Amino acid sequence: MNAQASNGNRDNGSDVDVVVVGAGFAGLYALHRLRKDGYSVRVFEGAPEVGGVWYWNRYPGARCDVESVDYSYSFDDELQQEWNWTEKYATQAEILSYIKHVADRFDLRKDITFSTRVTDAELDEQTLRWQVTTDSGESVSARFLILAVGPLSNANVPNIPGLASFAGTTLHTSQWPHTPVDFTGQRVGVIGTGSSGIQAIPEIAKQADQLYVFQRTPNYSVPAGNVPLSDEDRAAQKANYAERRRLSMLSGGGSPHMAHPKSALDVPPEEREAAYQKRWELGGVLFSKTFPDQMVTEGANATAREFWEKKVRAVIDDPEVAELLVPKDHAIGTKRICTDSNYFQTYNRDNVELVNLRATPIEKIDETGIVVEGGKHYDIDTLVLATGFDAMTGSVAKMNIVGRDGVTLNDKWAAGPQTYLGLGTDGFPNMFNIAGPGAPSVLANMVLHSELHVDWIADAAKYLDEQGAVAIEATPDAVENWGEELRTRADGTLMPTANSWYVGANIPGRPRVFMPFVGGFGVYGEIIADVAQAGYKGFALLPS
Repeated sequence: MNAQASNGNRDNGSDVDVVVVGAGFAGLYALHRLRKDGYSVRVFEGAPEVGGVWYWNRYPGARCDVESVDYSYSFDDELQQEWNWTEKYATQAEILSYIKHVADRFDLRKDITFSTRVTDAELDEQTLRWQVTTDSGESVSARFLILAVGPLSNANVPNIPGLASFAGTTLHTSQWPHTPVDFTGQRVGVIGTGSSGIQAIPEIAKQADQLYVFQRTPNYSVPAGNVPLSDEDRAAQKANYAERRRLSMLSGGGSPHMAHPKSALDVPPEEREAAYQKRWELGGVLFSKTFPDQMVTEGANATAREFWEKKVRAVIDDPEVAELLVPKDHAIGTKRICTDSNYFQTYNRDNVELVNLRATPIEKIDETGIVVEGGKHYDIDTLVLATGFDAMTGSVAKMNIVGRDGVTLNDKWAAGPQTYLGLGTDGFPNMFNIAGPGAPSVLANMVLHSELHVDWIADAAKYLDEQGAVAIEATPDAVENWGEELRTRADGTLMPTANSWYVGANIPGRPRVFMPFVGGFGVYGEIIADVAQAGYKGFALLPS
């Protein structure tokens, strides 16, 4: 029997088969698939609406860096055929409309409790069920606990002296107001030039009287090359969906674009230039996957950096400003390449000033603005924090999850996340984390990644029932071996060399561990399929 309608009207102590935390892309598909398989499911969502990261991140210019035709569900062909994307790279508003459409189309809302956060989840070691408690005081018992909280959903607010004393308006890109913000006539300060800053800055600059951009670390960004989609474009995409999805599932990043078959150093310069130009015109994050070795050797990477740098310097009028905007502390792609719309050209505007925090760090914020080292004061009316997220583990860490012997997941992961396949952790039977550390996660198309994980979990649940087992749990050896596999693969690339949020470097005190699986989305899919085919090798099946 399926769970009843939501919004807190169930009795305390109610039992379900599955509790899902989060109603973004992963949580909605988990609800749909597992309910379809006959399980009763409850979803708890902190927001008042579906959407996850796309509900909260409403800052100006917010847009996906994966093509909209690919950043969408593949599980239902009728859904694929009926939905019409309007642009090559969808905006936040369009993605949220799509997610709402999916929730309505498959009648998902009735099993979602909105405006409710899971605070605690404790394993009953006798029954191997999870007792889940919410901030509304509700308590639910579940056989399976699925964490669909997303790797980029916990805002990182910087610890700057005096931040609370600022008398103007303070905004964080991931907690943007739901009503339009008008910057007309204002002096605006933006702290941060990661993805959200790079997308928001050009839009804010169009309105603000004066915009100060406070940059500590420049980032690589590639133009989106965004264009409207015509009826002919959409018809061609829909006719080719099956092949597009097949290639995506085999690819490195979950999109149907394959890397050049040769090394960047083994092709003539004109052929290499043409390959980079093609990726440049495609736009977005996939520039880092033009050649198979550009994330492996410094020599190959240098060819990508040189191409990028030539392109970017050409659109910035002031060579001194260009020098500040070109990264020099990391190889291109070792931090996620951003996707922009005229970001670098924005610094040619008379009303935009770049403040180099490497030369003059922020000392404090006072009632009227920002003070940098040396005493210079920047008067601002609105402060925008584009300071990103406590990524990969931050949202999981906000919950008190207690496994065997009273050990919390936060304790278990104190030195860095420990998982098997990114799906399970020893000591936490029947608990699964979707698209988080130990999996390709943010290195892949998160929608297809969510489907891959949910389908694996659903098949595992069916296997348990067929075997008469009550639970499945990763073994300590499997967790240790997978951790070594992650380290070995990462160390064979340039990826760990950057101080990125992939290693938690943006959060003071975080242990430095490279968290995603770097071997590619297709390779990872083969690995977890082989594990399942081998009777869930590395997992223990626990009898009732």
